Amino acid sequence: MILSAPFPFFGGKSRAAHLVWPRFGDVPNYVEPFAGSLAVLLRRPPWPESERRTETINDLDGTVTNFWRATQRDPEAVAAAADNPVHELDLNARHIACNERLTDETGIDPDNLERAKARGILPFSAKLEQDPDFYDATLAGWWAWGLSSWIGDSWCRPKWDRRPHLGDAGKGVNRKRPHLGNAGKGVNRQVPYLGDAGMGECERRRDFLVSWFEALRDRLRDVRICCGDFERVLGPGAAWGRCAILLDPPYAESTGVERVYAHHGNDASRRTREWAIANGGNTKLRICLCGYEGEHTMPETWECVHWEARGGYGNGRRDKSNQNKERERLWFSPGCRKSHCLY
Repeated sequence: MILSAPFPFFGGKSRAAHLVWPRFGDVPNYVEPFAGSLAVLLRRPPWPESERRTETINDLDGTVTNFWRATQRDPEAVAAAADNPVHELDLNARHIACNERLTDETGIDPDNLERAKARGILPFSAKLEQDPDFYDATLAGWWAWGLSSWIGDSWCRPKWDRRPHLGDAGKGVNRKRPHLGNAGKGVNRQVPYLGDAGMGECERRRDFLVSWFEALRDRLRDVRICCGDFERVLGPGAAWGRCAILLDPPYAESTGVERVYAHHGNDASRRTREWAIANGGNTKLRICLCGYEGEHTMPETWECVHWEARGGYGNGRRDKSNQNKERERLWFSPGCRKSHCLY
C-alpha cells in the first residue's frame, strides 16, 4: 500500500515521488542511502503480497531505528509526545532538546563511542547499538511532530533558527488523515477510519496518532535500516540485482543553501555525484540523483527532470527568497524506465 506520511518533510521529496517511481518501476531491490522522512519509500506503489521485495535505508542519527523501537514497545507514549499544537516556542525548545539527546555521550561505553565517531554516526546511534532494549519514546514523538512543523531538513540538528510551517491550517501531525487504504498492501492490517483528525476531541486525535504510528511501524517491518556512511549501503551486499537507488545528499554549499547536516562532511554532494557517474553505466541499476540546478554536471545519457518543491520561507535560502523551489532537479540514470512505463 501507499502510506502517506502525516507530516510533510520540508526538504524531502514527497512532491517528487510521482516522478521517481514510474522510472524506477517495480524493482526487487530499493536502496535509500540518505534517509530523511522516507517520503519516497512510503509512496512506493504496492506490489503482489506473494512476491518479496528488499528495501534498505541508511540513517546516521538513529531516529528511524528509535522510532521503530518506540512504536513497537509503547506507541501510546510516542503518540502522546507527538500530539502537540504547532507552537514556535515548543518547536525551538524541542529542537534543542532533541539535538542534546542525539549528541549526549552519557552512559556510552568509550570503545563504542570511538567506533561511532569513526563511522560518523551520532552518540545516540551508539546507545541504540549498545543496548538492544534502549529507546526514547519522547524523542520518537517529538521527531515525528517536528518533521511536520519545521522548515528545512535540520530538525533535531544544530542550526535551529527556523520558524514553524504554517500551511495545512497549522495542524502539524494532526492535519487531514492520510490515506491508508488497500488493506494488506504493505502493512498487516487495515487502519480504521477515525474521522477528520484534528477536528474532534483530544481522545480521538490521540487514537488516530496511535493507529497511524502502528501502521507506519508495520510498513517499516521489513525495511533494513543501516547506520553509517552512505557508501556502505551501495556495495554488492545491499545494491544487488535490479536495484533502484535514490540519492538525496545534503545540498552542496555552492548552492547557497545552509549546510544543515552537521554530521555529514562538506563533500557528501560531490562524493554522491562521483559514485552515481561511476555506476550509471550499470543497466541493472536505476539511479535517481537529487539536487539543485547546476549542482551536478551529469553525462548526456542521464535524464534531467525539473520539479517544484514547496516554497515555504525560501526553503532555507540565505537571501530568504522563494527561488529555490524552482531549482530542484532529478537526474535519472540510463537504466531507469521511461516516464510513461511503470514496470
